[in-house]
Amino acid sequence: MTTPVEPDRRLIEAQLWQALDSIPARIALIDLGGRYRFANQAYCAFVGRPLADIVGRLASSVAGVAAKDDESADGVDQSIVERILAGASVNTTCWRTYADGQRYEQRIYSPCRDAHGSIEGYFDFARDLTHLKQSEARLAEQLEALQASEARNAAITASALDCIVAINEVGLVVEFNPAAERTFGYRREDAIGRSIGELIVPHALRKRHSDGLARYLQTGATTMLGQRLEIEAMRADGSTFPIELAICEVRLPGRRLFTAYLRDLSAAREAQQQIAAQREALYQSEKMAAFGSLLAGVAHELNNPLSIVIGNALMLAEEAEECSPELAVRANLIQAAADRCGRITHSFLAMARQHKTLPSLTSVETIVDDALQLLSYGLHSSGVKIERAIPDGLPSTLCDASQISQVLTNLLVNARQALEGQAPPRLVRIEAVAAADAIEISISDNGPGIPQALRSRIFDPFFTTKPVGAGTGIGLSVSRGIVEAHGGSLSLAESDPENHGARFLVRLPIALDVGSKAATGARPATQKGLKRPMRSALIVDDEPEIGSLLSQILAAEGFECDIALNGVEAQDRLRVGDYDLIVCDIRMPGIDGPGFFAWMKEHKQHLCARTAFVTGDTLGEAAGRFLADCGRPVIEKPFSPFEIRQLIAELGCVP
Repeated sequence: MTTPVEPDRRLIEAQLWQALDSIPARIALIDLGGRYRFANQAYCAFVGRPLADIVGRLASSVAGVAAKDDESADGVDQSIVERILAGASVNTTCWRTYADGQRYEQRIYSPCRDAHGSIEGYFDFARDLTHLKQSEARLAEQLEALQASEARNAAITASALDCIVAINEVGLVVEFNPAAERTFGYRREDAIGRSIGELIVPHALRKRHSDGLARYLQTGATTMLGQRLEIEAMRADGSTFPIELAICEVRLPGRRLFTAYLRDLSAAREAQQQIAAQREALYQSEKMAAFGSLLAGVAHELNNPLSIVIGNALMLAEEAEECSPELAVRANLIQAAADRCGRITHSFLAMARQHKTLPSLTSVETIVDDALQLLSYGLHSSGVKIERAIPDGLPSTLCDASQISQVLTNLLVNARQALEGQAPPRLVRIEAVAAADAIEISISDNGPGIPQALRSRIFDPFFTTKPVGAGTGIGLSVSRGIVEAHGGSLSLAESDPENHGARFLVRLPIALDVGSKAATGARPATQKGLKRPMRSALIVDDEPEIGSLLSQILAAEGFECDIALNGVEAQDRLRVGDYDLIVCDIRMPGIDGPGFFAWMKEHKQHLCARTAFVTGDTLGEAAGRFLADCGRPVIEKPFSPFEIRQLIAELGCVP
């Protein structure tokens, strides 16, 4: 039987102290008198003294703790000491102040008992948690900063005007801000977790999107990242719209995100279209302004020869009435055509200068007859048959007859041109009916008609379907402007199902005074065989033919005429004598009409009341201002002998 070996207490104590020395925590044994009985190596290193210099000394002389009023010399709270002496172990953590600064410590106090169980002191176990506490504080600050940053980012994302959509590496949505909700029509909770391709990528672009994402993840090659692109996107209802897109990559530990910033370009595109339309409208307005200036010059140049044609034709007709009635009829036709040319020139010029119309009570028959008379030869030579359906007794309309005839002329010309390539029969039908408050005049043909795609554009300025050189694109636009200026409308009506051609409808308001008839423009014949006392007249015009025509007309009214080709010659003639009548052109080289009239006001004031003006551009801004200031009568070129006679009567020069 083996005899039990009694343990070697000294060996055990040595091993125990060795184990205590190896513990990284500070350990000290303090008796009830406050003196050290033991301290391990960690404690000795902390206080900076060897064990021999610590054992037996008071804790207050070694610990180095700045004790508070309620603490013992070694920094232990009195209540803790009382609990230790009562046999309890106490665990505390707190900041302690030492000579070299503050430390955050965990202290465990445990009673030490003798062989009889009596408390003879206590163990002080201390762990320095300063670095851990500081790390926790830094982590807390970092966590707070991270939370603040996330809150800021969430606020920025939520309040962003542009769409922000983030996806992961497999293309699933992980962020969908409110702007994206409004733009695409999805709620955030419905969008999160769904494939971005199915959500907002149009069907035609989905394969390109998925292939591009896969290629980038495999090779890193991309044409999307870091670029501003304009592509199409799709809303929840399936409609597509233009967007501006920028994508950036966000690399996180173990994963990657792709954030897309999207901007709806619908409003911007619409604004661009509006700006382009306004720019085009401005361009067309400038062209029309230039067109008006051009017409002013053309009118002046045309009105002079037209005056000669009209005046001589009328004089020829008057002289031929007795000897050759057939010749008189031909002369009247020449005069009527030239007079019509003059009215058309004035109409175009009035529209270009936004001149007010000169309405008179007019019958529909007169308007249609004027247009057909002017185009009769062209329609007949083109093999176009005219069908008229204008009932008797239609109410009259208050309009500028020459302008409305111009509109009908333009519509008839368009119909004739549309029928040129058609096989016979070529028909144009003119109908007129009285509606509740308007006269409706329709002009239709059996031509090819107007394609549906072009029907909304035919009234746009300068739009034409005719070949280059065959049309200017101003006819229908101008015609609509003329009709609307009369309070009416010009529209493209539905075609006749049998003819399939184009049909235009002109609506003109019915005149209130339907009992009155339109002015026919008839001129009273000159009284022949009457002898008149001779009077004198000065004609001032830089066109010799106009001067000669005026001289012939005035001679027939009993005037002896002198002709001056410019203002200087006229001044010379007035220096040597006076005249009973002065007829002066406004636009002349050198001293023009306004300059000559200003000279007369200074040198021949009494002759101003006997002066009248003729002009081919009364609508010109400068001419209009001068005529308004001087208050003198004016007649427009081309003029007729009848208008000259009216002028003589107005000035009181009738013998």
